[in-house]
Amino acid sequence: MKLSTLRKSLRQQRRHISRFQQRISAQHVLNLLRKYPEFKHAQHIGLYLHAFGEIHTQQIIEYCFAQGKRVYLPVICNMNQRLSWVQISPHQYRSKRFAQHRLGMREPMQGRGQHVSTLDLLIMPLLMCDPYGTRIGMGGGYYDRTLATAYKKPYRLGLAHDLQFLEDTLPREAWDQPLDALITPTRSLRFKRLSGN
Repeated sequence: MKLSTLRKSLRQQRRHISRFQQRISAQHVLNLLRKYPEFKHAQHIGLYLHAFGEIHTQQIIEYCFAQGKRVYLPVICNMNQRLSWVQISPHQYRSKRFAQHRLGMREPMQGRGQHVSTLDLLIMPLLMCDPYGTRIGMGGGYYDRTLATAYKKPYRLGLAHDLQFLEDTLPREAWDQPLDALITPTRSLRFKRLSGN
């Protein structure tokens, strides 16, 4: 199947996951995440606000706040088309002080953005992933451009529904930034990142 066709199919499948299934999936993912040493030791965690059927992050964000961890959300920088990371407080999050980006996702309304290397752990969405940690996103390239400027840090952890993990090898372009690990509701995978990525 062509990558463009696969993208379209997975987008549609992801959007049609029921709210009930999303809640169950989010709980299973959090249960696995809590066991990760990289999560336990991380103090500065980059997350995302779900908007397109991705694994919901509300439970993870609230758990981070409860554990005293600092939560950062991405903002697209129009100058270089990279993501900067804005720390949010529990009050900001719960009062939903977010702006709607033209691409459909919500962003923090205020605060100074930090470089991605400030984070200990980056938890990111994806459209598909293969057994080698190749991550295919929505096509904007924001995470790839951002992570190209930070090799060693942060630890890169993808979240996905089971249907988004593919056994077949996906094509990896020179600019694609692979994952260190992936969590789905039923599995936890770690990958070896090759030097240069």
